[in-house]
Amino acid sequence: MQINVAQLLRASIGSVKDYEVKNVIDITGDGVNSMVQGKVRLMRTNRSILVKGALETDVELTCSRCLGLFRRSLKINLEDEYYPTADVDTGAAIALPDEPGCFTIDQQHVLDLTEAVRQYALLAIPMKPLCKESCAGLCPSCGQNLNKGPCGCQPKAADPRWSELSKLKKEKGK
Repeated sequence: MQINVAQLLRASIGSVKDYEVKNVIDITGDGVNSMVQGKVRLMRTNRSILVKGALETDVELTCSRCLGLFRRSLKINLEDEYYPTADVDTGAAIALPDEPGCFTIDQQHVLDLTEAVRQYALLAIPMKPLCKESCAGLCPSCGQNLNKGPCGCQPKAADPRWSELSKLKKEKGK
């Protein structure tokens, strides 16, 4: 996802350039590539290039209940600044701001969106991904995937400390 921004760096402040993005990247770092597509808008500011975009992708995730693999689509709203490391006219080095982890434009004036897209996509992944809302998960005794059917385990006896609450639940149900 590399874009040469030399012309935009020469343009006046407020100049805008729109790009269609359609690239394959490894978002989760597990070697599985995902197609990322959408639109980004690059705007020249007084010290950087501001990137705003709306992208879509899908990633392969592991269900947190049944441990099965499934694909989930993600919407990524990207907004970040990229700072040049070299002057576009002279090639002289430019000091970067004191922001840790800021994104940069390389010496050849190429802006690489890959890492920003990867980071924004990781933030868009749910903390507890589920293959479906009604996922039954795994049997705690035998490990059977309960989405594929019930297991043959005997139900555990209820803890006697919860007996009073069980009585209340039965009364409320009547």
